[in-house]
Amino acid sequence: MILTSNPHAQYLSHRAAIDAAVRRVLDKGWYILGDEVRAFEAEFAAHVGARWAIGVASGTDALHVALRACGIGPGDEVITVSHTAVATVAAIELCGAAPVLVDIEPEYFTLDPAQLPAAISPRTKAIVPVHLYGQAAELAPLLDFAQRHGIKVIEDCAQAHGATYHDRRVGSWGDLSCFSFYPTKNLGALGDGGLVATSDAAMADRVRLLREYGWAERYVSHFPGMNSRLDELQAAILRVKLPHLDSDNARRAQIAARYDEALANSGVVTPKRRGGATHVYHLYVARCPRRDELRSFLREQGVAAQVHYPVPVHLQPAYCGRGRVPAPLAETQRAAREVLSLPIYPEMTDAEIGVVTEPVLTFQGGP
Repeated sequence: MILTSNPHAQYLSHRAAIDAAVRRVLDKGWYILGDEVRAFEAEFAAHVGARWAIGVASGTDALHVALRACGIGPGDEVITVSHTAVATVAAIELCGAAPVLVDIEPEYFTLDPAQLPAAISPRTKAIVPVHLYGQAAELAPLLDFAQRHGIKVIEDCAQAHGATYHDRRVGSWGDLSCFSFYPTKNLGALGDGGLVATSDAAMADRVRLLREYGWAERYVSHFPGMNSRLDELQAAILRVKLPHLDSDNARRAQIAARYDEALANSGVVTPKRRGGATHVYHLYVARCPRRDELRSFLREQGVAAQVHYPVPVHLQPAYCGRGRVPAPLAETQRAAREVLSLPIYPEMTDAEIGVVTEPVLTFQGGP
């Protein structure tokens, strides 16, 4: 079976260096918030183009901490999308704030800036654009809107490590940005991990305190915080993999180009790329009106395509009727019916690309 993503293949490609990094941490005997975390934070901040990076326990925690660092809590509203991993909305609700869910641009699957005027209210405190599938949201009009209305922008970069927008990395545009290092990500740990990046000194200080009980000095909480720390083992593993991120992303782009070429006349709609942005293909997401049939057919042929995401957040049992949906989410709901993620990861071979595309072509040529 060809998997949609394959973190084990990535481990095997860097096995000696990762094993050495793990041994280094184990031999040193310091396992939480030590030299490895500090070094990774500095290296990742330099990569993104932010002044500071603060490691936390997961991408969901990164969003939660970033929202709290902005003072967001009960009674506040945060604008984001329903077509996203549920973590984006879960983090908003963890703060006690209400999500305001808007529609997406049909070609790029990211927040449609034209939806913002109808979504804002006196309670709006932030916008969370999601750089979905590896491609930046349309940040320029969104940032302009936020500045004019005095609200924060928190970038959700969980699926876009290394992507750029107008020659700057995503994660360097908003007031804060949030990353996940879940094993399937373009930069993935071998367990959970996350990070908040910012160039605002006061925000960076607040995030550091929030991630560890509000401690400025040990055992003294200056305000209520939480326990969300990136551990030394994961930081050491991420330090091994970070120097390979750009080359891994380049390989993802090569695979995507092969898919684009092979499927050009297949009837499947291949991903669109935003002008002025680079796509790092965390996922290769095509559209097909007969999506569920195609997915089943691919599985029969040994290809494990997945759906990201089959149920918009505003229609899920836990969130239905919560927050605000100021306008119909027609494009969100159409995407949920049609999107299909084909396998893509840097270690895929050219032969495996053919194994994926051939049954797609066979299916589209059938009755």
